[in-house]
Amino acid sequence: MRAMELRGVRDLMICREPLSSVERPVPVPGPGMVLVRVSSCGVCHTELDEIEGRTPPPRFPVIPGHQVIGKVVDTGSGAALYTEGDRVGAGWFFSSCGACGLCRSGRENLCPDFRATGRDADGGYAEYMVVPESSAALIPDVLDDIEAAPLLCAGAVGYRAVRLAATRDGLSVGLTGFGASGHLVLQMVRHLYPSSPVFVFARSATEREFALSLGASWVGDTADRAPVPLDRIIDTTPAWMPVVEALENLAPGGRLVINAIRKESGDRDQLLRLDYARHLWMEKELKSVANICVEDIREFLLLAAELDLHPVVEALPLAEANRALLRLKSGGLRGALVLVP
Repeated sequence: MRAMELRGVRDLMICREPLSSVERPVPVPGPGMVLVRVSSCGVCHTELDEIEGRTPPPRFPVIPGHQVIGKVVDTGSGAALYTEGDRVGAGWFFSSCGACGLCRSGRENLCPDFRATGRDADGGYAEYMVVPESSAALIPDVLDDIEAAPLLCAGAVGYRAVRLAATRDGLSVGLTGFGASGHLVLQMVRHLYPSSPVFVFARSATEREFALSLGASWVGDTADRAPVPLDRIIDTTPAWMPVVEALENLAPGGRLVINAIRKESGDRDQLLRLDYARHLWMEKELKSVANICVEDIREFLLLAAELDLHPVVEALPLAEANRALLRLKSGGLRGALVLVP
């Protein structure tokens, strides 16, 4: 099979082709696993974090990709949830120990033995992949392969961020950053909390115009001040500066949810601006999103089908994975990029 392989940490400002095109044997599903013929795989900012060394070290060499849609073509011994021809998705969660208190309480995303698809196990930048059947999710018929791919991470982790924000109808909601996840979160919030105004902070005019077209109540630059203090804010950016700015926009008793695995170090000096009285006093809360659970994906896919949610996507051939990553790195994308083998 064809695959795009990462062999080590790379600086994308220097190495413009961090992935190598390789031929590998088609993997064989082990006990409790399914073999999936990949039909699409979303390109995620987490891949940039892996490549540039901001996540825990991947298992090199590794095939990235954790927004995978495909059809089951084979099953390992004991696997009984899916049959040949079923259309399934695989997200960032690959496996965990299944036995610790965190796993037993439905928080397998926090398990010390958490393994990530495309980092600790080969992912979907390939023609085939294997995944534990317990970690796969059935794709609703109303979602096509290309549009469904970003839902498995950008959508599902956005769904988890909305849940962790603990908002309710009528509270104001802010979004910092408006890429693959942000444009899905806006549509979720407008459906689940129709009386909640949504305020979007984005660095590019294109992103701000896109937010308005999807129903944002107000848009501004990352450093702008909203016309009112905001009850909830969800940050989906890779930088520190938007977090500090968001805290200034947060209302007393408000909650800021940071939806990112890692923050880039380039603007770390922004944290020196953090002032307790201005940014954290008045019982403001900070909460982070750590990975996602399988149920996040399954619940969100049902919500996406109910919403008739269709992400804005651009499909590219698998062979153009390096170019896709560089475009993601440069920013300003409208929606999400998806690779097609």
